[in-house]
Amino acid sequence: MKKKLISALLCTSMAASLFVGCGGAASEGGVDPDAAADETAEESAESEVVTNTFGDPNGTHLEMWTFVELHGQHYGVMAEEWNKEHPDNTIEITCTTYPYGDMHTKLLTALEAGTGAPDICDVEVGQFPNVVEGLDQWLVPLNDYAKDYLDTMVPARMETYQGEDGNYYGAPYHVGATVMYYNVAAMSEAMGLSQDEVIAKIDAVKTWKDYEALGNEYLTALGDDTKYFTSVDTGGVDWLWIAMAEYGDDWTGGFDNPANVQLDSVKEMLSMQQSWLKSGFAEVSPDGHVDLEAGFQNIMDRNIVSFPKAMWYMSRFTNYMPDEKGNWYIAKCPVFKEGQKCSVGVGGTGTVVTQQSANKELAAEFTCWAKMSEAGEQHIWDTLGFDVCNTALWGDEAFAHDDNNQYNQFFINYPYDVLSDIGMDNIGKISVVSISPTINEYLCTTTLNEVLEDPDYSIDDALQEAQDAIDMEQ
Repeated sequence: MKKKLISALLCTSMAASLFVGCGGAASEGGVDPDAAADETAEESAESEVVTNTFGDPNGTHLEMWTFVELHGQHYGVMAEEWNKEHPDNTIEITCTTYPYGDMHTKLLTALEAGTGAPDICDVEVGQFPNVVEGLDQWLVPLNDYAKDYLDTMVPARMETYQGEDGNYYGAPYHVGATVMYYNVAAMSEAMGLSQDEVIAKIDAVKTWKDYEALGNEYLTALGDDTKYFTSVDTGGVDWLWIAMAEYGDDWTGGFDNPANVQLDSVKEMLSMQQSWLKSGFAEVSPDGHVDLEAGFQNIMDRNIVSFPKAMWYMSRFTNYMPDEKGNWYIAKCPVFKEGQKCSVGVGGTGTVVTQQSANKELAAEFTCWAKMSEAGEQHIWDTLGFDVCNTALWGDEAFAHDDNNQYNQFFINYPYDVLSDIGMDNIGKISVVSISPTINEYLCTTTLNEVLEDPDYSIDDALQEAQDAIDMEQ
């Protein structure tokens, strides 16, 4: 079992940059320090071991591992807050930041050996299937410790960190809700409309056909065939996750069924994208997706004026495109048929508590409080910039409409107004299981390049090739 799991971990690590997730290009410095798949480049930027200790030296000592230093700092702040609220049950926490691959390998080795694991550890979503293999033999089920928050936590995000037994083994940092970003300033200028008139047109978009109509109106008014309304990705599968979420599909098959990428939802999205490429409505994203330096520049050059991405992408604007402040509007994603779910959770890092902890009840209680309570979610939003999972805060005026928050200042509208409009039940989930790295690697290295770089390539043939490759690994 050990050789099998270590091999799986290494394969996952190699494929991680091909996943969807929260951080393709960012460095750790305050951007979107969370991790998942496509976000791994950011987390891999952590190249040195950094150790910080926080809290009460006389309190119960806890060890925490992460691969993003800001995550550790979050726990440090929360430890101080915990101690203020629990003077009779204080903690001291040592947070150690390791390089991405080193930390996950070190954790898995310790879990298998039955010794050497920390009390608390971050686990990137693409690595989670390996770590949850041991279920409650390795990890502490968090159900009882999260129970006070579950009524208001986004179900799809909690379910991302479930085991086969249905228990929750990871506490999330964010929803990662996929939304549509629109450059209202560019559209207003090209279309000769006021900002409010453009926003009204965007808000009227319900379906992908509506989206096409708006895009074609913009492109006709612009009259520049070197510009596009959007771009499509060969290096990420976010668009396909949106399509699957809208139809309630999941190409992984979850825990119980075989993987199947030959889904009508996937075919419909790829077919639509091929038609966009042929008509000049869309281009292929420079370097494969919008979450790289070339993608940022493409946005700033107004080569595209709309695209879907998770809400953690807000930090890309503030950190890499600061001059775009005041230009962009956030809206719900279009759907194929009205009434479908209009978002999907992308990326993420689940924080686990190990069974090796000598203080696992305290560690689990603290972890859930630090990640799910109003105090914890406030700090996650203010410092990490993530769309929080506790929906009780989405409609809280002081939280959601705080004009001192950099994201509320940057965008035309309040991000949490969009989340509230979506609603937690309209955010879909695509499972991350052991076959996920194989699916993402093949789609991003082969399939998407075949059908998007050559819009006449047969989608059915490309997906059959992918299915054959995936079947060999199942």
